Amino acid sequence: MGASRVVSFIMDGSSTTNLPELSVSELAGAVKRTMETTFDRVRVRGELGRVTIAKSGHLYADLKDANASISLVMWRGSASALRFRPEEGLEIVAEGKLTTFPQKSQYQLIADRMEPAGVGALMALLEERKRRLAGEGLFDAAAKRPLPFLPQVIGVVTSPSGAVIRDILHRLEERFPCHVLLWPVLVQGEKAAEQIAAAIAGFNALAVGGSVPRPDLLIVARGGGSVEDLWCFNEEIVVRAAAASRIPLISAVGHETDVTLIDFAADRRAPTPSAAAEIAVPVRLELLERVETGLARLAGAIARVIDRRRLEARGLAARLPRPEGLLGSARQRFDRFGDRLQLGLLTNTRLARAGLDRCAGRLRPDSLMQDVRRRRGRVEEVFARLAQIQAHAQGMRVKAVQQSVARLAPAIQRALLGQARGLSAAARMLETLSHHGVLARGYALVLRPDGSVVRAAARLSAGDSLDLRFADGNVPAIVGVGGFAPKKRTRGGSLEQGSLF
Repeated sequence: MGASRVVSFIMDGSSTTNLPELSVSELAGAVKRTMETTFDRVRVRGELGRVTIAKSGHLYADLKDANASISLVMWRGSASALRFRPEEGLEIVAEGKLTTFPQKSQYQLIADRMEPAGVGALMALLEERKRRLAGEGLFDAAAKRPLPFLPQVIGVVTSPSGAVIRDILHRLEERFPCHVLLWPVLVQGEKAAEQIAAAIAGFNALAVGGSVPRPDLLIVARGGGSVEDLWCFNEEIVVRAAAASRIPLISAVGHETDVTLIDFAADRRAPTPSAAAEIAVPVRLELLERVETGLARLAGAIARVIDRRRLEARGLAARLPRPEGLLGSARQRFDRFGDRLQLGLLTNTRLARAGLDRCAGRLRPDSLMQDVRRRRGRVEEVFARLAQIQAHAQGMRVKAVQQSVARLAPAIQRALLGQARGLSAAARMLETLSHHGVLARGYALVLRPDGSVVRAAARLSAGDSLDLRFADGNVPAIVGVGGFAPKKRTRGGSLEQGSLF
């Protein structure tokens, strides 16, 4: 009976409770206030999952363990102050207040502080990232570039306000002064990694010979600090930028015991920023001393070589024979040949004189006359024979010409007869085609005063002067209204127009 009474109360719209009725928004607000009051400040440890950084800079993630999960929100101001990059799978400790999100009836942790859950978590993340990047070949020793011996320009990527840049400049000034370009960056915080990577890429993008000189060597430096403080140099974007740099790069991050991933990607690691400056340039005074020492050694070596060559030359000269000994035999040969030459000249003179005497005996006057007469007779015989040959040749030529003329005359006559017949035929053809024959048969040729032929009556007008050519002469005429009218001569000898009608 009690159950039916309760049902009847419900059907009637009545209630047996004293609780006030709340709207959904009122209930959600009450829950929100209760939760924020009860859990005003909490510190939660868990693993990050589904990390999202919105365009506004706010961070959204899931904080979970083996049995539960809670939404985590960190506003932009707190997220930008993080000393490490939140990643999925990283174990952290978040501190903030617990609240709700009424639109989804969901409670969440609004964190204003976040840090890795101990150094061990960061080191585990560091080792995992190191293995992955090493597997891609970013740390291979074969890819390391040699450092220039004397760089003209050195680019430094560091904070402009720290002691690091002063230590580097002071050390370079002591060892070997050179041109230094500073690219100011943040070396700690959320945006530090992006700025460091952009600085390395910016130095590499400078053109050779441009208005801003391109560095020959890069130094990425920072002072010492905790693992969290140096975490930006472990970021993947920085490591990849260092490995892709075409300019040799020295990593000088932290102290000697601090190790970051950029140390493995750089071409050379320096334990401190000051040590990076020592690695970058040699000591100028030491170089000058080495040069002076080398010059002194070179001068000493040259002097020793000259002395040794001088001793060798003296030894070789001592072995050479004396000049008198070398010229003695030649002098004797010269004297012997001189005596033989004098005797030879006398002998040749006597032989030449004997030959001259023989020739003189042959040149008597009577013998010369006989020889001249004999040679003259031979010349006359030759001339006589030449005259006979010339006469014979002339007779032969005359005979040949006569025979040629005898053969040529009939041919010429035949050619002339043929040309005469052709000329007669052409004359007859010309006479047949000439207009004179037509005029002789009673026709007339109508000409204009300029001598052109009138071929159609339509081209004439009244009053035009014409010239009528007949076989026996020309007659002038003028075109009348009804046709042609020949001109008549008056008694005075002038022409007047006649009528054709």
